[in-house]
Amino acid sequence: MFRPPGTIAWATVQGYNDDLRLAHVMADAADDLTMRRFKAVDLKVDTKPDLTPVSDADRAVEEAIRGTLRRARPRDAVVGEEFGTTGHGARSWIIDPIDGTKNYVRGVPVWATLIALMEYGRVVVGLVSAPALGRRWWAATDGGAWTGKSLAKASRMRVSSVSDLGDASFSYSSFGGWEQTGRLDTFLDLSRACWRTRAYGDFWSHMMVAEGSVDFSAEPELSPWDMAALTVIVEEAGGVWTDTTGVRGLEGGSLVCSNGLLHDEIIARLNGTRVR
Repeated sequence: MFRPPGTIAWATVQGYNDDLRLAHVMADAADDLTMRRFKAVDLKVDTKPDLTPVSDADRAVEEAIRGTLRRARPRDAVVGEEFGTTGHGARSWIIDPIDGTKNYVRGVPVWATLIALMEYGRVVVGLVSAPALGRRWWAATDGGAWTGKSLAKASRMRVSSVSDLGDASFSYSSFGGWEQTGRLDTFLDLSRACWRTRAYGDFWSHMMVAEGSVDFSAEPELSPWDMAALTVIVEEAGGVWTDTTGVRGLEGGSLVCSNGLLHDEIIARLNGTRVR
């Protein structure tokens, strides 16, 4: 059995090992499907009721993952962006077949399949696979956060140690969501206080926090499948995540990830206050 080097805690999380391996297997299949349809001239794109796009690749990936879970984890529930919730119980797999569909349908390589496992309300396994970038990130509770091409070829991730907002790099997705939620002024105030801002967007912003290349990230409007896999990875990399009000949970509909040292000030500024 593979054990990442230097991971003392790994031996204590054998219960999640099989689930993490399964997540990698499902991600491999998803990567094959998404890459074959990426930039395909016959890619079919529809508009969902919420006016966001969905491609035939989104649906094919989620169907494939659900098929694998029916065979390998028949007792587990599944929550997916495209086909809703099936099953019930203490364990739920949370799937976003393509996070960044707008990028996907326009030929921009920043998109990923997100796979998470939640037990008793807590995310315990998370995997993000971005095959067009040649990147994959994953974590299991108490096993650390890792990036690489496979379990056998991985390096451990750690958040940054930047402690001053004026030295911090901030990544987000777009202005639109902040304006729609009435938080544009506080978002701009936070942005002006930082050393650097970039809109890397979607899953990538948050994985950069886990890697330590970005110090914090924030998005004002998200669904649970957009967030679940990201949270355990950031947490296992030594970071902190909450919604924009500072509450830790997937129900808030927003996500702020940081190295932890900056988190209180970020939340305060997003809510129009200052840390004394």
